[in-house]
Amino acid sequence: MKVLLLEDVRSQGKKGEIIEASDGYARNFLIPRKLAVEANAQILTEYKNKKASEAHKKAEEKKAAEAAAASINGKSIVYKATGGADGRLYAAVTAADISKKLKETFGIDVDKRKLVLNDNIKNVGEYNVTVKLYPEISAKIKVIVEN
Repeated sequence: MKVLLLEDVRSQGKKGEIIEASDGYARNFLIPRKLAVEANAQILTEYKNKKASEAHKKAEEKKAAEAAAASINGKSIVYKATGGADGRLYAAVTAADISKKLKETFGIDVDKRKLVLNDNIKNVGEYNVTVKLYPEISAKIKVIVEN
């Protein structure tokens, strides 16, 4: 019997998958415990439409990420920070600061966790930062920290 899983079931499959289960297992265990529903024609059609919708949404997100990467790749942003005469900053420049500056400068909203910094920037100078916009899509920007 084909069933659509409503929850993750160990050794059977993950939520949202259609699996082939034995009739007794499906009728006596999965369906009564609301772990699955029988996959009739209507449910199969809804499942296919949902999968198509998810694929379309992912394609749109990827296209938007590629456009954003093309617009910021190789560009630089200037960040003004206060510091001492030796080039050391009073407060470190963090990924959150760079994310905010990217939004102001280019209008691209990037989560701070998507910025790859080795460590917080604590000195004046130029730093290369990788922006991961989507899996396998990233852009490199230059952050220039001035006193």
